[in-house]
Amino acid sequence: MKKIRHVLGISGGKDSTALAIFLKQKFPELDIEYYFCDTGEELNETYQIIENLEVYLGKKIIRLKAAADTHHSPFEYYLKMYNGFLPSANARWCTKNLKLIPFEQFVADDPVVSYVGIREDENREAYISKKKNIQSIFPFRKNIWSVDVIRHVLSESQENYMLELYRDHLNMNQFIKVENIIKRPMSFDFNFEKKLLTLLECGLIEFNNVVFALLKNTPYPLGRLESFPLLSKTETFGIQDVFNSLKDSGIGLPEYYKKIPISSCSLEGVYNRSRSGCYFCFFQQKIEWVWLYEQHPSLFQKALSFEKEGYSWMDNERLEELIKPERIRQIKNDYLKKNNNLKYSSPFLLDILQEDDEVKACAACAI
Repeated sequence: MKKIRHVLGISGGKDSTALAIFLKQKFPELDIEYYFCDTGEELNETYQIIENLEVYLGKKIIRLKAAADTHHSPFEYYLKMYNGFLPSANARWCTKNLKLIPFEQFVADDPVVSYVGIREDENREAYISKKKNIQSIFPFRKNIWSVDVIRHVLSESQENYMLELYRDHLNMNQFIKVENIIKRPMSFDFNFEKKLLTLLECGLIEFNNVVFALLKNTPYPLGRLESFPLLSKTETFGIQDVFNSLKDSGIGLPEYYKKIPISSCSLEGVYNRSRSGCYFCFFQQKIEWVWLYEQHPSLFQKALSFEKEGYSWMDNERLEELIKPERIRQIKNDYLKKNNNLKYSSPFLLDILQEDDEVKACAACAI
C-alpha cells in the first residue's frame, strides 16, 4: 500500500507562505512536501520569498516546471504552442498547463493530502482535483473539509451512520441536539451551509472526528490513516493573522506588497501589487498594470511585446493605450476614489476588491 503524501503548494504569496509557517509550528509531525510551480515569468520578489521560506522551513521547496526540456520559459513554450493566443479568464491555458498539469504529474497516482491556504475571512473555493487520489484540506478555516467531502457526509445515506458515530463523542443532551440537526430536512431556511454551520457550532472537534470516521469507507486518502492531527485544530486564520505570522516568523511580506504613495488630482493614497503569480496576470486590475509599468518597466515592456496579432491581455484595452499619461492619471484617480470610499482591514487590492465581479483570481496562482 502506498504511503499517504502531504503536499503544500507555495505560490510566493502571503497566504500559502503563512500556511507553511502555521503547519510547521503547530503540526511538525506532518512530513510535508513543499512545491512551487514555476512559470518562468514570476517577479524576482516571488523567488526571493520562496528562498526566505526555505531557510525558515529548513527544507527545499521543490520547483515544478512545465516544458523543462526546452530553452524557452514554460510560458513562452506554450504561447508558441498556442500560436500567440494569450491566456484569459475564459481561456486559462496557463493555469492548466503551467500549474495544474505539473502538480498532477508531481503527485502521479499516489494518495495525497493537499493543504490549501484559503482563509476563514475569504468567500471562495480552491481548485479541487478531479483525481480521486488527491484530497484538499483547508487548515485556516473552521471547516477544514472540501465541499465534496461535506456533501458526502451530509447526504441522507449517511445520517444513521453519523448518529452512531456521534454517540461515542457526546453526552445525551448534546446528542439529542445533534440528532435533531442531522434529521432535519433541508429547506430554504435550513440549507446546506446552515446545516453545516450548526453542526460545527455543536462541537468542532467532535464533527471532525465523525467526518474522519466516515471517510474510512471512501476512496479519500485520509480514510487510510489511523489518525490525523488537524482533527483537534480549533484556530482560524484571517488576514491580520497572516500578516502577524509573516512578521513574527521574520520572513516578512513579499516586497511587491510594499505600499507606494500615489496621487491624482486632489486625492492621495498608496498602491501595490496584490498577488503572486505571473507579472502579466490577466486578472490584474488596471491599477496593477500601472504598478508594473512604474515599478518594473522592463517587465511591462515584455508583457506589451506579447500583445500582437490581435491578442491582448485585456478585452477592452491594449497596454500601449493604458500607459498614455492621461490614461494613467484616470486609472489612478478612479482607484483612489474607490479605495478612499472603502474601509477594510487589509491594505491589499486583491482583498479590497475580492467581492468585485472583476476579481476572480485563480486560487492555483494567487493564494
